[in-house]
Amino acid sequence: MNFPAMNNGRQTPAMETAADSSSSAFSFISKGWREVRDSADADLRLMKDRANSFKNIAASFDREIENLIYSATPTFTVPPIRQSSEIEFMKKLHPKMSEFRRVYSAPEISRKVMEKCGPRANLGIELSRIRSTIAAEVFGTVEEDMKGIIEFNKVRSEKLNEEGQFGEWEPIRVLKTRFREFEKKNSTVEIFAGFKKNEFVEKVKSSLKAICKEPQESKEVPPLDVPELLAVLVRQSGPFLDQFGIRRNLCDKIVENLCSKRKNQLVLRSLVAGEPPAVDPDKISDELDLRIASVLQSTGHCSERGGSWTDFMKPDVTDGKRHVAIVTTASLPWMTGTAVNPLFRAAYLAKSAKQKVTLLVPWLCRSDQELVYPNNLTFGSPEEQENYIRNWLEESVGFKADFRISFYPGKFSRERRSIIPAGDTSQFIPSKNADIAILEEPEHLNWYHHGKRWTDKFNHVVGIVHTNYLEYIKREKNGALQAFFVKHINNLVTRAHCHRVLRLSAATQDMPKSVICNVHGVNPKFLKIGEKVAAERELGQQAFSKGAYFLGKMVWAKGYKELIDLLAKHKNDLNGFKLDVYGNGEDAHEVQSTAKRLDLNLNFQKGRDHADDSLQGYKVFINPSVSDVLCTATAEALAMGKFVVCADHPSNEFFSSFPNCLTYKTPEDFVAKVKEALANEPQPLTPEQRYNLSWEAATKRFIEYSELDRILNNEYSATTIRKSNGKAIARSVSMPTLSEMVDGGIAFAHYCLTGNEFLRLCTGAIPGTRDYGRQHCKDLHLLPPQVESPIYGW
Repeated sequence: MNFPAMNNGRQTPAMETAADSSSSAFSFISKGWREVRDSADADLRLMKDRANSFKNIAASFDREIENLIYSATPTFTVPPIRQSSEIEFMKKLHPKMSEFRRVYSAPEISRKVMEKCGPRANLGIELSRIRSTIAAEVFGTVEEDMKGIIEFNKVRSEKLNEEGQFGEWEPIRVLKTRFREFEKKNSTVEIFAGFKKNEFVEKVKSSLKAICKEPQESKEVPPLDVPELLAVLVRQSGPFLDQFGIRRNLCDKIVENLCSKRKNQLVLRSLVAGEPPAVDPDKISDELDLRIASVLQSTGHCSERGGSWTDFMKPDVTDGKRHVAIVTTASLPWMTGTAVNPLFRAAYLAKSAKQKVTLLVPWLCRSDQELVYPNNLTFGSPEEQENYIRNWLEESVGFKADFRISFYPGKFSRERRSIIPAGDTSQFIPSKNADIAILEEPEHLNWYHHGKRWTDKFNHVVGIVHTNYLEYIKREKNGALQAFFVKHINNLVTRAHCHRVLRLSAATQDMPKSVICNVHGVNPKFLKIGEKVAAERELGQQAFSKGAYFLGKMVWAKGYKELIDLLAKHKNDLNGFKLDVYGNGEDAHEVQSTAKRLDLNLNFQKGRDHADDSLQGYKVFINPSVSDVLCTATAEALAMGKFVVCADHPSNEFFSSFPNCLTYKTPEDFVAKVKEALANEPQPLTPEQRYNLSWEAATKRFIEYSELDRILNNEYSATTIRKSNGKAIARSVSMPTLSEMVDGGIAFAHYCLTGNEFLRLCTGAIPGTRDYGRQHCKDLHLLPPQVESPIYGW
């Protein structure tokens, strides 16, 4: 290398400039290379630390397995069979653990990692080649490292694809296999080392699961979009839009267009299944229901009924039997239809043993008992009256009925001649038993009901209409106006508090959600009397020795007015005809004086049981009443094999199919039917006719027409959506239909009105019946209403 000549030991200015530039360049390159070297050292230290941490994790896992094995060691002598099994298992397990340590804690791992990243570069510097090689040296190394990283990731991806989304380490897979073999081999031994069967294996499995957790799939359900929400709104508003002339098919078209996405999915599903791509609107509606239900379930919504209109605490049926509560407005010893028929219904429903039955009857204070119960019969306690009821029932049906009898406070109204509930009647059925309710006379029970809505507390509510109140009210002063208001009040309260309404005959007013069916039978003792009469006639004996009679409560509305009018008009045509009349009642004196004044051949007797021996000899039962809904006395007379002469009226439609029932349309026809009955002998009942009059047949009809067969058999209800794969999902009723919203509004308005004492008195309620009184608290052992419900609103 040639250097420039020196002049007296001094450098020229050009030489000084060249030396300074060379020194600056070398200093800059050295500084840059030191930074590269320090960065490489830091990266290598980080890789080494990660390798050591991996080795520590492997050692820690080994210690956890060994601690788990040692913790399962028994403190007492293990049976030889089990001990040998454990030793064999551990012999197979320890080589795998050793292999795991050897493979993952060996120093080759660090060396392989170092080799992958390349050896530490030689830091010798050659200044003559620094300019030409610095870029290639640095960028070449980076490019090689990047290629190595890409190749590593590629191999790792292929490995994951072979083993699934999250593969398992080979030693852990082998461990799981050994554990399965160990579990199968020792499954016949019940106890091992003080643990229950397979508890040791389960602990090992749980430890492995804790180490290798697999992520769960996301099960989020997308929310409803705007077209779906609009489709739900249009479909729910169908009844409202119908009032404006928008027909149902147009609403279905709108819903179908809004659910075009769902429609396309159904068409695609049909094409895949090889079916024609026709889409049923009902399928679109079902798919929309499933979509709504899925969204609600994904939000955690699980209440059966919610919102402002319904109750949040509906009971669940956890035991094998359903609970049926029968609520009525009268009780024995008052021998009225609403006292006798619900009692028989409870007995025969309980007889099937498919459901638990509770009969809820009114409890009257002693002062009211003296006004209602016959022969001055009174009871000092509910238990005493319950014994009377059960004894009477057992004598009538011939078997011991297993059901519960409960009492609610009631007061007798002299003006209405009926019992009015006091307080909230629904509270006397415990919430755990509030499953199915049968309201005998639902309109009567709810006229002044100020309490929880029946359909909110019970899963299914059935109302049975017994009495034609409109017919009675029309006979009073200003009866037409009163009947108009009562008719609409009856419709509103039954609509708000019932899911289903049964009318015993068409003689009652037409009510919402109603169907006509006779769900009453006759006392079994009347059928036995009929069988006895048929047997006597077969032997040639005379079964009937007397003529005609009439039996009923002696009030004008029970047919006495019609009877006296017919006999007075045709007194000459029925010359020599004598009629015996049995009954007690408020109008007895007036009825008897009228018959005496018209010189009618009527023989009045005190009221008695229809099965009394003194009544069995009569051949003809006359019942001209048109105020009854379904006359029980008529059914009893037919069951005993007698002739029945009654009016051609909707209340007698069920009986008209019996050959011994003679119906008349005109007064002249009445005379002809009476003469026909007196001149002939009644036909014996066939087995089918006898069965149709029985309570077994009546109970079967009741279960069918009230839809209890579906409820008791736990079939899908109207609030259930059935999926195509056979599964079912509960439809949330957080979205009430327009009809349900109206019913809820009616119930709320009724609750507000009945909560005001002034409005109650204006509509004819008994004072103090919004809550029960002190005497009821004492008799029924109740807390005062101020304590039971300290805050009362309207």
